Amino acid sequence: MTDIANLRGTKVMVIDDSNTIRRSAEIFLVQAGCQVVLAEDGFDALAKIADHQPDIIFCDIMMPRLDGYQTCALIKKNARFRSTPVIMLSSKDGLFDRARGRMVGSDQYLTKPFTKDSLLQTVASFAPQGVQ
Repeated sequence: MTDIANLRGTKVMVIDDSNTIRRSAEIFLVQAGCQVVLAEDGFDALAKIADHQPDIIFCDIMMPRLDGYQTCALIKKNARFRSTPVIMLSSKDGLFDRARGRMVGSDQYLTKPFTKDSLLQTVASFAPQGVQ
């Protein structure tokens, strides 16, 4: 069990075209002491990633313009962000989606709707240790 109390200062980016998902993730993460950067699609995320340099990125799969797979692949192709964990978010819990996510370099897969615990547990498992 990872220590969820230790998330203070962890910078998390949430990329999702659903305002509801972005807001609920933001509420859970802020309550845990994380800094949160929100993006509504892949282009928005790519524009913000260099400025904010998140520790962890949650990326929805089904998005307009640039889907989650393309966004993840672009993040992982950038030498500066290659080691940044990218967690795919999807309402589909399919084997194909998980495999495709792995192929583009995602580090984990979280099914929507996620609970506060599952979201924070995932952040805790990837958070840089001793961010304080």
